[in-house]
Amino acid sequence: MSIEEASTSSRPAWFTSSYSNGAGGECVECGLMEHGAVVRDSKLSGGPEVVVGSRAWRAFVAALAQGHPAH
Repeated sequence: MSIEEASTSSRPAWFTSSYSNGAGGECVECGLMEHGAVVRDSKLSGGPEVVVGSRAWRAFVAALAQGHPAH
């Protein structure tokens, strides 16, 4: 595997939340990684990313599924 292939394969496959509005206003993208997830603004795909560990990501998703996001 070349260096470029290694760096590309470590990048997540990004997906957009089904709750993001299609008008381009409130859109976030998430990408799952081996040890957690990354979140970014879909309008700034080259911008900063928030890295979230596996435990915190699971807790966040569970809270959303129960209808009350964690603060």
